Amino acid sequence: MRLLHTSDWHLGRAFHRVNMLGAQAEFIGHLVATVREREVDAVVVSGDVYDRAVPPLAAVELFDDALHRLAGLGVPTVMISGNHDSARRLGVGAGLIGRAGIHLRTDPAAAGTPVVLADAHGDVAFYGLPYLEPALVKDEFGVQKAGHETVLAAAMDRVRADLAARARGTRSVVLAHAFVTGGEPSDSERDITVGGVASVPAGVFDGVDYTALGHLHGCQTITERVRYSGSPLPYSFSESEHRKTMWLVDLGPEGEVDAERIDCPVPRALARVRGPLEKLLADPALTRHEEAWVEATLTDAARPADPMARLTQRFPHTLSLVFAPERAPDDPDVSYARRLADRSDQEIAEDFVAHVRGAGPDTREQGVLRDAFDAVRADDVVREVAR
Repeated sequence: MRLLHTSDWHLGRAFHRVNMLGAQAEFIGHLVATVREREVDAVVVSGDVYDRAVPPLAAVELFDDALHRLAGLGVPTVMISGNHDSARRLGVGAGLIGRAGIHLRTDPAAAGTPVVLADAHGDVAFYGLPYLEPALVKDEFGVQKAGHETVLAAAMDRVRADLAARARGTRSVVLAHAFVTGGEPSDSERDITVGGVASVPAGVFDGVDYTALGHLHGCQTITERVRYSGSPLPYSFSESEHRKTMWLVDLGPEGEVDAERIDCPVPRALARVRGPLEKLLADPALTRHEEAWVEATLTDAARPADPMARLTQRFPHTLSLVFAPERAPDDPDVSYARRLADRSDQEIAEDFVAHVRGAGPDTREQGVLRDAFDAVRADDVVREVAR
């Protein structure tokens, strides 16, 4: 069975004020053409269909168009909700839409109930595990501690139990939206850390033939059977080195996996340039970036006059301007933002406690801080979905 694995469409998202809807529509057209030309048997979309719980109307219309075009091909599609989606909104009408061959899996309680498709070699069971917010699903899965690994492990127990009850030789595909250990994140994914831990081990998915992951925006192979497709478009300059693709996966009669990367359309190249303004304006080596979307980091000791206006004369598509004067780390003028770079909320809070009272929090206090951050984040998810 030939599968096309994609994820993280983020319909409705902009790129540094640039409306990406046209590029997203072009990707949908490319997806449909690939399904037709490469004789794909099933499409899997591993979450973050939308960029937010309440997407703009234009994004909903594009999603509707995608569903109609996929259904028109007669090729089954399985989709799950991601951490950016409202699972309940995305799942509205799932039963009716399923009759057209578009299977929306947004209910955690249905994790062990697959979509079963067949080819000449027998059945393939597709299990959709929507994004599992630990604090919200721990009761459904009967776990005591709300953590990504515990709830995913419980969901996978249901998958393996269902698979064990099926005919011998039934092949299996799991769709999941999670941060798996070994994956390389970028700046454009929303933090899903719970209890100080964001990732889960790939071993959670042992026992299935292929795991189609979503959440991380770079195309990655965790193991031969566990892969991220990545996002089809860039959503931050940290993705400037990404090659945006989908996975074309051939699942053999014994569950063998043969995977090929299918390139996605590139609306415009990304470039990150760094140095003093005058050098950036004159360096001939940067000519190749003149038509790219550019993030420029200026290292001048003093902020130059009219830097954006001058940069756009050479790089008309400059979207981001960063000031980072070359200074020693202990220089008192190093910005507060730079001092906090790459530090988690938990670490910043612990540093604040140490600054105020002269000693950092003990183990019990660290746990209190973790629980507080987890509670606020879970509450934010509930509020966003309820809007």
